[in-house]
Amino acid sequence: MTSTLPAIPDERAASPLATLAAAARNAWAISPFGEGIEQYAGMPQHVLVDEPHRQLRRYLSSKPHTKARPVLLVPPQAVSTNCYDLRPGQSLAAHLVSRGHATYVVDYGDMTFADRHMGFEAFIDDIIPAAIRRVSEEHDGAPVDVVAWSLGGTCSLLTAAAHPTLPIASITAFGTPIDYRLIPAVQILRYLDNVLGSNVMTFGTGLMGGVPRQVTRLSFRAMAPIRELKKPLFLAQNILDRETLARTTAIDNFINAMPGYPGRFYHQVHTRLLTRNELATGTVHLTHGRAVRLSSIRTRVLFIGSRTDAIGPGPAVEAGTRSVPGARYVAADGLSHLGLVAGPQAAQLAWTHLDAFLDEV
Repeated sequence: MTSTLPAIPDERAASPLATLAAAARNAWAISPFGEGIEQYAGMPQHVLVDEPHRQLRRYLSSKPHTKARPVLLVPPQAVSTNCYDLRPGQSLAAHLVSRGHATYVVDYGDMTFADRHMGFEAFIDDIIPAAIRRVSEEHDGAPVDVVAWSLGGTCSLLTAAAHPTLPIASITAFGTPIDYRLIPAVQILRYLDNVLGSNVMTFGTGLMGGVPRQVTRLSFRAMAPIRELKKPLFLAQNILDRETLARTTAIDNFINAMPGYPGRFYHQVHTRLLTRNELATGTVHLTHGRAVRLSSIRTRVLFIGSRTDAIGPGPAVEAGTRSVPGARYVAADGLSHLGLVAGPQAAQLAWTHLDAFLDEV
């Protein structure tokens, strides 16, 4: 699907006075008082289910879909769904629709203190299965291709493992870490947990009912500290390059829209995935002695990762091929965590792998 927005002009080839005026306009636009470089309302969507933490929407197109199987986009927790529709040219949703896929997204919405008891079970036993079934029903029972990013991939895999009879045709997991021992950024947390214990490490989030949105946003920025430190200089150096400014501010807007994590869900991520590394062992233990085994997955699985992803580096993602029967891994090196699904080079480096996988019979 092509964007209806005009191309963002490059204002670097102008007279000195015009250049100064353009720089001033752009600086104001990206300031807290400005309206931004571009206004992107996102793709048109139709709401099928409008219930708390499970809103299901379809991306609309002027052309009928041509692919036999629908696609369901599953986001991570604590992330807004615009990760799949960031801006023109950086919209996985638009890409899928343009290729003829009927494309849907499930939206968890904001998380508050009242949602502190939501854990993995709420997502893998209820929210995601319900979305898959509804999308399948919309297409006369056709199996659904699930496309997910980060922890959205984790929950999609656990959903398929816990409910192997769901109508899932395939799962594609972008940047979904399986072996947390291979993520350098979290080793300090693993070390502190080993020294202090999980109860101490999760005491604060337990009191708050989860991870507040402000902490989530700060943590995401902290995973790319060099980018944050260099950003003022980067913006100044590119003050006349409106395309670069638009990309940068789109990422900032994405981060600023992040909701928080429910308390129970975060506790499970910390104890089961991060410290005990249960995904790498192939078995995740939930409440009442329940064990969800990745060996129970009966659908095709593709992992897509990047060695330059600080949050879910390629080796940690590739470990999924050792935990999920028949799973494959492809590298999209050079992309960041968000860049895998919404970067300016994602279409060339990552989405082509998804396209080929979805086109397989």
